[in-house]
Amino acid sequence: MGVAALGGSVTGPLRGATGILGGTFDPIHHAHLAVAQLARETFDLRRVLFIPAAQPPHKPGRPITPAEHRLAMVEAATADNPWFEVSRIELERDGPSYTVDTLATLRDAAPDDHVALILSAESYAEFGAWREPARILELADLIVAARDGFADPDPELLPRQFPDASASIAFLDGPRIRLSASEIRDLAAAGRSVRYLVPDAVAAYISDHGLYQDQRRIHRS
Repeated sequence: MGVAALGGSVTGPLRGATGILGGTFDPIHHAHLAVAQLARETFDLRRVLFIPAAQPPHKPGRPITPAEHRLAMVEAATADNPWFEVSRIELERDGPSYTVDTLATLRDAAPDDHVALILSAESYAEFGAWREPARILELADLIVAARDGFADPDPELLPRQFPDASASIAFLDGPRIRLSASEIRDLAAAGRSVRYLVPDAVAAYISDHGLYQDQRRIHRS
């Protein structure tokens, strides 16, 4: 398993890859977009593919905004960036949205496409508990972004857990934007502005569709 130095200065192993950024995106916000942009530029990615989850396996039984709204917000947020694309792959599949299934489907559709999964430091720390983590490391390299409020990722964590894996792991030391979807939902539920926390098109969508109203007590992550 190859490990790039913390800071994301090694571009070679990932150059030309498709970055995969999955999540609930409820709603998508500027931290998601900033991480995707920095990863694309640092590692010379061919594109970044945003994949909204249909049924996040780490949020069983918890209310989430209907998929069509979350998808629409991701499409609105990424529309003006030619390097960003959006996929419905998980929204069109029944059952929990497991990353390993998504990566396997992408591999079947484009066997020669080099894929790099973009993770937060929080997700990286929990990666060993994901569904079939060893298989994920067969299907994709990893890009791990530091997150404000969480410990910096340990570069040796996964090499210790999966010593036979051939995946490369690269690290981004930023952008450290302290922003969470649950905070944005709470603001919207309280009738307060979410401007400057999300793209203007997303703020308008939330307002126009009355998203997150009356959800403050039950809709948290």
